[in-house]
Amino acid sequence: MNMDKEIEIQAAVFRRLLAHLDSRKDVQNIELMNLASFCRNCFSKWTVAEAEKLGVEVDIETARQQVYGMPYSEWKEKHQLPATAEQMEKFNQLQKK
Repeated sequence: MNMDKEIEIQAAVFRRLLAHLDSRKDVQNIELMNLASFCRNCFSKWTVAEAEKLGVEVDIETARQQVYGMPYSEWKEKHQLPATAEQMEKFNQLQKK
């Protein structure tokens, strides 16, 4: 497989993953962090970091809009629930490791 096709496939898989996450707005970022050590915000941060490596400037809000499909503040207002004490306790324990 040539590099262009590989990149095209990876990009399509990433778009499919974002679409899947978009269809599961009920899955909270804290749950993703506690189960998999990444969340939608991580994708945004990784986008900024990888763009920077390529000499491209992408601000965090633009990256978040690409990941969330809307401004992050809007997504939080519509879909993000407050983390429970149990979720935060697990998160904090995992961060210590």
